[in-house]
Amino acid sequence: MADGFVLTPAEWGIVGLSLRVGAVAMLITLPIAFGFAWLLARVRFPGRILVDAVIHLPLVVPPVVTGWLLLLAFAPNGPVGAWLQSWFGVSVLFRWTGAAIAAGVMALPLMVRAMRLSIEAVDARLESAARTLGAGPWRVFWTVTLPLSVPGVLAGAVLGFARSIGEFGATITFVSNVPGETQTLPLAIYSALQQPGAEMLVWRLSAISVALSLIALVASELLTRRAGRGLHVL
Repeated sequence: MADGFVLTPAEWGIVGLSLRVGAVAMLITLPIAFGFAWLLARVRFPGRILVDAVIHLPLVVPPVVTGWLLLLAFAPNGPVGAWLQSWFGVSVLFRWTGAAIAAGVMALPLMVRAMRLSIEAVDARLESAARTLGAGPWRVFWTVTLPLSVPGVLAGAVLGFARSIGEFGATITFVSNVPGETQTLPLAIYSALQQPGAEMLVWRLSAISVALSLIALVASELLTRRAGRGLHVL
């Protein structure tokens, strides 16, 4: 047993797993979120509102529903699960990689929203000026759009990381609550709440969860303000 707020090796393992799941979820989701953000911010196409709604759907539907849909997709006989099994011989069910997928899906809407706002804040006249000087679309993107939107992109990534380490409903539905494999901080807190006399464990894990989330939110806010100051100067 740990005394006070001193964590045991097993509890440090839970923290480490949560950080790994959050980091992997954020890194995998980052390019996808940026692609969607740029598409919604810069391209006009039929069905754009529907695409926007589908991307943000995880924010409004119960996380359990999202986890159930992931379970259907990644089950051994599901469209994605069968493909992974036949081509790579792997499964993400009851694995920490599955927890990262669930966390990434739940974090995607927040990342897209933050990145989209950052891209939309880039003055389109700067992009037009670069094109009139002979820069092609890709050069305009790499030399104008991306550098100016980087602080907002980073803010979205940090926000996605914070959301990932706090994910519960979709994760427990998709990959269950397996100690040492899928039991991240929220799932460990839930398990501790079911145990008589585990109040201090709940306090310790909750304090770490709140601290990590607070640090991530403050970092995201600072990056957002930096992006706003940079664009204001321009």
